Amino acid sequence: MRVRHVRPVVAAAAAAVALIGGQMALAGASPRPDNVPVTVVSHDPYTNTTSYHQTQVEPDTYAYGSTIVSAFQSGRFFDGGSSNVGWATSTDAGQTWTHGFLPDTTVYATPAGPYARATDPAVVYDPADNTWLISALALDSNVVGRAIIVSRSTDGGLTWSDPVVVATATGSQNFDKDWITCDTWSQSPHYGNCYAEWDDNGNGNLLMMSRSTDGGQTWQASTVPDDTVIGGQPLVQPNGDVVMPIDNAFEGSVESFVSTNGGQSYTGPYQVASIDSHTEAGDLRSGPLPSAAVDSAGKVYVVWEDCRFRPSCSANDIVMSTSTNGTSWSSPVRIPVVSTSSPVDLFLPGIAVDRNTSGGSAHIGVAMYAYRNTNCTASSCQMYLAYASSTNGGSTWTYKSTVFGPIHPDWLAPTDQGYMVGDYIGAAIADGNAFSVGADAVAGSCVLGNNTSCHEAMVAPTTGLPGIAGGVAHAVDPDQRVLSHHTQIPAGDKTAF
Repeated sequence: MRVRHVRPVVAAAAAAVALIGGQMALAGASPRPDNVPVTVVSHDPYTNTTSYHQTQVEPDTYAYGSTIVSAFQSGRFFDGGSSNVGWATSTDAGQTWTHGFLPDTTVYATPAGPYARATDPAVVYDPADNTWLISALALDSNVVGRAIIVSRSTDGGLTWSDPVVVATATGSQNFDKDWITCDTWSQSPHYGNCYAEWDDNGNGNLLMMSRSTDGGQTWQASTVPDDTVIGGQPLVQPNGDVVMPIDNAFEGSVESFVSTNGGQSYTGPYQVASIDSHTEAGDLRSGPLPSAAVDSAGKVYVVWEDCRFRPSCSANDIVMSTSTNGTSWSSPVRIPVVSTSSPVDLFLPGIAVDRNTSGGSAHIGVAMYAYRNTNCTASSCQMYLAYASSTNGGSTWTYKSTVFGPIHPDWLAPTDQGYMVGDYIGAAIADGNAFSVGADAVAGSCVLGNNTSCHEAMVAPTTGLPGIAGGVAHAVDPDQRVLSHHTQIPAGDKTAF
């Protein structure tokens, strides 16, 4: 749901651009066409007139082996939550997809559940119990976070159980912004443990966590420091330690918490870095929540949007910090997708690391949304889903692809915090290729009660995004790379919206 505390706003400055061949580009650059075929993996089937249809937003994506599962909101409400959480699963590394919606969650689900709305989905796999898990925040009709729930699949993400309640809000509690992970390392002393995180917005965004030792069937509360937070992403190292990057409640810094006893208790916060964030144009709902991943040696990578390397904080880069223990972190470095003088604005990243690689040979993929020019409006901003990769642990990077776009913010689901693709996006690597299910859209203006006015659905790169050896070092700006005008979803597929 993301009830945000107010954070300082840094004024943006316009950057110089040149028109080349009718396209906006960096001065001295030529547009570079990239064509990534995409597949529609889900669309919104709901028809209640209280939320916007067709809209699907805020996907998380996780892969294990050749199986990829994504979870997302479907039928977005203006003031928070959605009609239900949808899922899309591929068991053949993205060649084919099956999709559906969780049962017994909201009043719109089949069968109907006890909650008014659902939001903030996250997905993970527990190989010890051969169980896929989707966590979500369940809301009541007053948009209060009433429960953290987890739906389970024991057949490879193709059917899902009625949800298990991880925790129920009582008194003044108002839960928000959940996440989930599992220990997937067979050598770990806590192999198969799963860990859930959320915050209590009703009490100042207090950190809350729980753990399961039986594939998500039952949950026990963890002991955590008395700290206020938002947007955590717990990870597990091969030794079983849990490391969780997370923002403080004001989204003014990234910090971390660590458990060395299987999630029974946590220490922290440990400082990762301060955040300097440029506010996206076009009334887009966005913010510097972290995305994190871990390699096979236990190195943790965390990325977020940050403008510290741009003159006058004029636009965001995606920056990255790393740690081997979760308590001490490297200074942030920018992922050099564009030059520091570029008008391109990069935001809402999702990072994936190939679990079979590590260190100087780690394969990293980062999906991110982007504006061609940050000086734009809701009707003129050209927004893309882009992708960058490194095959040497982040020492150098290659800007590989524009996955889809351009789309304009005013085509997207409107919310009380701006037009929405989501507060986050997930990324995963299956059989060596990266996949990031994203919220794509075609032209339309959402009208509440008109269930054919919006056209925002979930898409995935059809053949995945390969890791490419990087040629751009952190300390050197890349050769004027630009976001290309990408051919959108083939017309024959747009009926799925």
